[in-house]
Amino acid sequence: MSDQALEHGKAIPSLVPARMDRLPWTKFHWMIVVGLGVSWILDGLEIQLVSLVGNVLKETETLGLTTAQVGLMGSIYLAGEVVGALFFGRLTDRLGRRNLFIVTLLVYLIASGAAGLSWNLYSLLFFRFVAGMGIGGEYAAINSAIDELIPSKYRGRVDIGINGTYWGGALIGSAVGLVLLNTDIVAIEWGWRLCFLMGPVLGLAIIFLRRHIPESPRWLMTHGRVEEAERTVDAIEAKVREQGGELRAVGDDEAIEVVDYPPVTYREIARVMLRDYKSRSFLGFSMMVTQAFLYNAIFFTYALVLKSYFGLSDSSVALYFFPFAIGNLAGPLLLGHLFDTIGRRKMILSTYGLSAIVLFITALLFNAGVLSAATLTGLWCVVFFFASAGASSAYLTVSEIFPIELRGQAISFFFAISQLTGGVVAPFLFASLIGEGENPARGPLTVGYIIGAAVMLAGGLIAWFFGVDAEGQSLENIAKPLSATSRAGGTRFQGATPRLPSTDAQGRRITPVKPEPEQGQPPQDEP
Repeated sequence: MSDQALEHGKAIPSLVPARMDRLPWTKFHWMIVVGLGVSWILDGLEIQLVSLVGNVLKETETLGLTTAQVGLMGSIYLAGEVVGALFFGRLTDRLGRRNLFIVTLLVYLIASGAAGLSWNLYSLLFFRFVAGMGIGGEYAAINSAIDELIPSKYRGRVDIGINGTYWGGALIGSAVGLVLLNTDIVAIEWGWRLCFLMGPVLGLAIIFLRRHIPESPRWLMTHGRVEEAERTVDAIEAKVREQGGELRAVGDDEAIEVVDYPPVTYREIARVMLRDYKSRSFLGFSMMVTQAFLYNAIFFTYALVLKSYFGLSDSSVALYFFPFAIGNLAGPLLLGHLFDTIGRRKMILSTYGLSAIVLFITALLFNAGVLSAATLTGLWCVVFFFASAGASSAYLTVSEIFPIELRGQAISFFFAISQLTGGVVAPFLFASLIGEGENPARGPLTVGYIIGAAVMLAGGLIAWFFGVDAEGQSLENIAKPLSATSRAGGTRFQGATPRLPSTDAQGRRITPVKPEPEQGQPPQDEP
C-alpha cells in the first residue's frame, strides 16, 4: 500500500478509519481531550474577562474609553472570530488539522498577550481582532481533529463535553476578574493588562502538549498520503498497547477505497452543501442559529434584567453569574454520553425541547411578577442545563455530517452564520425589549422569552425530522469522503454520493480498482 499508487490514479484500499474507530479509551485520548479541548476554555475566559474589564477601561487611569468604544471592542473580537473561522477553516482542509491547530493557538497567544500592552484604542482593537481570528480558527481545526481522532463509540460525548467547557473558562475568567480588577489588591492601571495575559499563560502550557498530537490519519488518507496515514495509526496503536489497551481484529470488509482527490474548490463546496447535502445544510443552519439566538439573547442581557427588574448592584450581578455558568457547564458533562447511547436525534429534540418548555414557564412566571432574582437565575440554570448540551450538539452535528475534505470549512461556515445572526440580532433585540427607568414593563421581554422558546423548539423539531443517526457510526459511513470510491463488504453511506473526479490532482485519468466480490456474493456497487 503506497503513495506511489495514488499518484498513478489507482484507488487504494485503507483500513485507517476502522482501525481508529476500534481503539479503546486510553491516556492517548485524554491527551487529545486536554490538548485540543482548551480552545473553548480560552474563548470563555476571553469573553468573560473582556466583559469585566469594559468598565475599567473607561477610567482615566487606563485607556479612558467611552461606552460605545467598549462595545466596539466586543464587536471587533466577534468579527475576528468570524474572519478567522472562514480563513483558517479553508486552510485546515487544505494543509491539515495539526498544522492549523498549532498556528491558530500561536496567533491567539501572541495577539491576546499583546492586547495587554495596548497603548490606545486602535492598538487594542487591532490586537482583539487578531486574537478573535485565532480563536475562530481554532473552532474549525479543533472540531475537525477531535471528530477524526476520537473513536466513533465516544465521539458524541467527547465533542459535546469539550464544547461545554466554554463555561469552565467563563468561570475561571470571573474568578480571575474578582482578584485582578480589585483595586485593593492590584493597581487599576495594571489589573486589566494582567487579565489579557491570563489566556496566553494557560495556552503556553498547552501548546507543548499539542506538539505530541499527531495529524489526523483520516485527513492524510484522503489527501493522497495513505502510507503516512498507516504509519501514524501504527504509532497510535503502539501507544495504546503500551497503555494496556486491547485491539480487536479488523477485516478487509471494513476497508475504504480512496483516490488522490484534487483540492476542493469553492464551487464544489457549494455543490456539495447546497445540492448533494441540502437537507443537512438546512439542519446545520437551523441548529446553529437557534441555539445562538437563545444563548446570546439571554446571556448578553441577564445583567440588565437583574439590575432593571430586581435592582441588583453590579457586584451582586457578578455573583449571580456563577450558578448560571455552572448550570451551563454541567449539562454537556452530565448528558453528553446519552448522545452516544440513546442517540443524536432523540437527545437533540429532548434538550432543545426541554429548554424551550422551561423557558416558556419562566416567561409566564416572570410576567406574573412572582420570581425573585434568585428564583429567576435558578430557572435560567435549568433552561441552560439542557440548552448547553443542545448547543454543543449543534457543533457536533455540523462537524460530522459532511465529507472530510470540506469538514473544516463546513464548521467555519455554520459558526460564522451563528455568530453573525445570534451575536448581532439577539442581544440588540432583547436589550430593546427591556424597559427604561425603575420597575419597567415586563410584557415586551416576556414576549421575547416566548419567542426564544419557540425558536429552540423549532430547532429541536428540525433536528428530529432532518437529523442523522450518527451515534456509533464511522465518519466515513455518515458522509462518504469525496476521495472514496467504494467499500468492500457493501457498507452503505448515508446522505448523498458525491461525484468522483475523472482526473487526479496532476491531471491524469483515475481508474478505480474494484475489489473482487466474495464467493456467493454479487458485486458491491456504490448506491
